Amino acid sequence: MSVHQFDVLKINGEKESLSTHKGSVLLIVNTATKCGLAGQFDGLELLYQTYAQRGFKVLGFPSNQFRDQEPGDNEQVEKTCKLNFGVTFPLYAKINVNGPDEAPLYTYLKKEKRGFLKADIKWNFTKFLIDQHGRVVRRFSPTTKPENIEKYIEALLDQQD
Repeated sequence: MSVHQFDVLKINGEKESLSTHKGSVLLIVNTATKCGLAGQFDGLELLYQTYAQRGFKVLGFPSNQFRDQEPGDNEQVEKTCKLNFGVTFPLYAKINVNGPDEAPLYTYLKKEKRGFLKADIKWNFTKFLIDQHGRVVRRFSPTTKPENIEKYIEALLDQQD
């Protein structure tokens, strides 16, 4: 299995197969614009801008599962991400990352890379690094700053150059 086998909804409601990202290194992140960690949008966008030409993408999946920190609808989330944080990387429709209604993609991600002590997503901005073949390579905690992931992204990108 790989992440390329999953279909997701883009923030505008259009269905997308993650297979469209085959050959790219991905950083999949559950986001929330009202979270204390929302400053990470800047770092995520910088990574995206820095490495996009080499085949790297950040995929943002907004979630409202942690203290109501993403209460708006998809349109509001997209507007806030663009206007307040300058996000240009792909955003997807709001999802649940834990529980009985969690997105199948997140069921898979958590199965592939468990967190510390348990598989559940503990908070917003948990990050999963995916290689060019759709395999989950690493999981990073919500407090891991995007710039601290850069060396892992570069190593994966160097494998294809």
